Amino acid sequence: MSGAESFVPTPLLLSDSARKRLQALIAEENNPELKLRVYVTGGGCSGFQYGFDFAEDVTEDDTLIPFGEVSLVVDPLSYQYLVGSTVDFEEGLAGARFRIQNPNATTTCGCGASFMV
Repeated sequence: MSGAESFVPTPLLLSDSARKRLQALIAEENNPELKLRVYVTGGGCSGFQYGFDFAEDVTEDDTLIPFGEVSLVVDPLSYQYLVGSTVDFEEGLAGARFRIQNPNATTTCGCGASFMV
């Protein structure tokens, strides 16, 4: 290629366990329009905190990331902190939850719900 090459950041990834859990939740709600909204807010013990919510609507500014029959939605402010991250779902002694594996986080808290970049 000649000239300047543009770099397109890797969007969020979705693990198989998270995809299966999301499919099950959508089936339980009987609403194929549901998407998992992933966002970042200020706070938490390390500076930023991850959040998850279901959304039917996608705004013009949102990024929609489809994974077959399920999709993730990310607002533009959160996207910059989540580029290259993987949304995972884990079940264990502490319960079941969605979690983020974020390669950009320089510090994370013990619960894995809070981070610093």
